[in-house]
Amino acid sequence: MAKRFMSERNMKFLLYEVFDCESLTQFNYYKDHNRKMFDLVIKEAVNLGKDLLYPIYEEMDRKPPELVNGEVKVHPKVRSINREFAAGGWMTSRTPYEHGGEQLPAMVAGLCEFIFQCANFSASVYTGLTGGAAHLIETFGSKEQYDTYIPPMRTGTWQGTMALTEPEAGSSLGDISTIAEPADDGYYLIKGQKIFISAGDHDAADNIVHLLLAKIPGSPPGVKGISLFIVPKKRIEPDGSLVANDVVTSGVYHKLGYRGCPIVQLGIGDKNDCRGFLVGEANHGLKYMFQMMNGARIGVGLSATALATAAYYASLEYTQTRKQGRKLDQKDPTKPPVPIIEHADVKRMLLFQKAVSEGSQSLLLLCTKYTDLLLVTTGEEREKYNLLLEVLTPIVKSYPSEMGILSISQGLQCLGGSGFCDDYPLEQYYRDCRIHPIHEGTTGIQGMDLLGRKVLMKNGKAFELYNSELFGTIEKAKRLPELLPLAVELENALTDLQAITGHLVTIAQQQGPESFLADSVLYLELFGIVTIAWQWLMQGMAAQNALNTGAKGKDVNFYEGKIYTLRYFYGYELPKRLGLLKRLKDSDNLTVEMSPDHFMD
Repeated sequence: MAKRFMSERNMKFLLYEVFDCESLTQFNYYKDHNRKMFDLVIKEAVNLGKDLLYPIYEEMDRKPPELVNGEVKVHPKVRSINREFAAGGWMTSRTPYEHGGEQLPAMVAGLCEFIFQCANFSASVYTGLTGGAAHLIETFGSKEQYDTYIPPMRTGTWQGTMALTEPEAGSSLGDISTIAEPADDGYYLIKGQKIFISAGDHDAADNIVHLLLAKIPGSPPGVKGISLFIVPKKRIEPDGSLVANDVVTSGVYHKLGYRGCPIVQLGIGDKNDCRGFLVGEANHGLKYMFQMMNGARIGVGLSATALATAAYYASLEYTQTRKQGRKLDQKDPTKPPVPIIEHADVKRMLLFQKAVSEGSQSLLLLCTKYTDLLLVTTGEEREKYNLLLEVLTPIVKSYPSEMGILSISQGLQCLGGSGFCDDYPLEQYYRDCRIHPIHEGTTGIQGMDLLGRKVLMKNGKAFELYNSELFGTIEKAKRLPELLPLAVELENALTDLQAITGHLVTIAQQQGPESFLADSVLYLELFGIVTIAWQWLMQGMAAQNALNTGAKGKDVNFYEGKIYTLRYFYGYELPKRLGLLKRLKDSDNLTVEMSPDHFMD
């Protein structure tokens, strides 16, 4: 195992020097907090990650969950982890005071979640899912539902899940077939199947609380007829006892990675005795669930970034200690070999990893800041942050997910043959990260969401606000002579993005939605590159200002490292937009016109 899996220095750079988290404490909602408290919370999260989670990261992968006599057995430490997280307030860190939480800014709480995921992705998922499910009940459920389910969920004894996917309805939720028949006593009889349910059953919890989507007979077709239900594995009888609720685990999926947390298939209501309890109003289920799904999409980006970050530090450590070869200008074979980090191509691979992981982390911090500002602003200002978050959610989900895999792959390459072996953690990071472009909305779904909805919403207002934010950064960067050429480069890239967006909207008007969205993933990739370039320019300004005002000691290396990585991104990654632009300008309809028969031999 590597000695490091993340950087406190980088987190505090982003938190304070780039995004000024302390400014949130001017608002009444966060006035009880200060930088000293934030630092203490982060330090405690680091200690928890190092002492509790990281030591069993590999072990949870080597000993995955098993279905034994109808019950899923997970790593024995999961039960204690869940309870320790609950006792320490980590499950309620963002929760308001009136609901028993710590009311921390999402910026700080999100960084703590990032630390836990860097340390042990699978272990962090259990409490994350429970927290999301509990927040749904807290927001849309009745007082009785809150009093019944929230306390045991927030003590870590009951697990929460989101149960959406079915065998014939993955991303197309309008096609779900799980039925909820009204019964006489205020509950519904649920019948159907759910698949790919993370933490959907395990022996580390005394009960599993599924937040489940189903359709009530007679509801409107498609997504308009979806309702949200609480479906516990064990229901509570009038005397307070728990009895089986006809929810059965019919299988555990054997996965490429992310093995420490079970993903299960559920049979629901096979004996016609599964009771579900309607959350909020009927036929509003998808709207309610999107609260958890949008949070989950940002969470996926956070997880992918965490894995890419941990992999970067593992490969960095290896390249600092592994000696092989000599500098190209050293011809004497009797000279000792040098650490491979001295070779230019290894530095290129490390720069790629650093650019992806720290650029993604910056975007995540920005999105959590927008989340915080949503809570403390009103009117047009609040709408601004909401629309910015809307347009950035597909990016913050997909860029770290897709690029995180490539980043970890470069880490494997740094280790050579050793990277391909399980003696080092890189191969596990690679496997664990592969789920992220798939779950909580595939990259294809994110592309259609961005181009088909987000850049067009409110007559393009979200996209206008995005452009305004970038132009604001560009104008500030132009005031620094060292960054002026890079600011102009981003300005050109943003102008290109605006032009291609207008071109694609014209295609939609002339050729219809299928042609419009055929290459939406390429548009998403282009948008992601420009967005991360923006994040690096923001970091570059903070670093350059620090250097210009007399940074000393180790800080000089840190800030100069930021400038080199900024230059790398603009020199190596931002030019990739040109190929994407060329393809997006071409309206030949290749993928639309090609028939499935053309794939046949």
